[in-house]
Amino acid sequence: MKRSKTVLKYLFVFVLVTLPPMLFFFSTQQRKPSFNAQKDLIKIRPGYKSYDYYIQRQLNKTLNPRLRTIWMTRDWDRKIKVFSRFFQDLKRQKFLSNASKCLCVGARVGQEVEALKRVGVTDSVGMDLVPYPPLVVKGDFHHQPFDDETFDFEFSNVFDHALYPEKFVGEIERTLRPGGICVLHVALSTRSDKYSANDLYSVEALVRLFRRSEVVHVRNVDGLGLDTEVVFRKKRDSSK
Repeated sequence: MKRSKTVLKYLFVFVLVTLPPMLFFFSTQQRKPSFNAQKDLIKIRPGYKSYDYYIQRQLNKTLNPRLRTIWMTRDWDRKIKVFSRFFQDLKRQKFLSNASKCLCVGARVGQEVEALKRVGVTDSVGMDLVPYPPLVVKGDFHHQPFDDETFDFEFSNVFDHALYPEKFVGEIERTLRPGGICVLHVALSTRSDKYSANDLYSVEALVRLFRRSEVVHVRNVDGLGLDTEVVFRKKRDSSK
């Protein structure tokens, strides 16, 4: 009888010692979320109550009189020089040529368009919510106002302003010709401005979005506050 009580005592102590860790282990295993690289590497910023609200917020920046004055005066030549250097590099790497038909997505007042023209790529146009003729036409990058397979080359440094990154990329792939090139300048190491709609944490997330293209070049750049250049080529057979 005494021995039985001793065994029960040790059994009771064993259960008290081992049960809490076991319960904790199983509960954490059940609650552990599955890793979603797409969700975790691109985060949409909160606060956009509707698409109309999002558009109005973007217009608040694009139509800001002080900013537009800066873009068209103090920043004009400086940005054209920076963009020209990037485009010359892309020409040397055969991603861009004088014969390319080009679109600059989210071009504001069109410094990148002017830079393309100055390096010899004359068939170039920009697109933004607010037009700036003759360099920039009106358009929403979530719904580009162009036919399928219109352009050989598309450039953008406003990916962070996309509320729907999948639509942003989908429209680029729709309007690019097979074999066409898309170049994005993005920020990975720094947080973008208060008007941005998403934060990007990895090139891998971009690669996953471009379902009809392959990444062909990645490099670090000093791109007017952006730090990474990613180059995609649309597949010849883009159904794959």
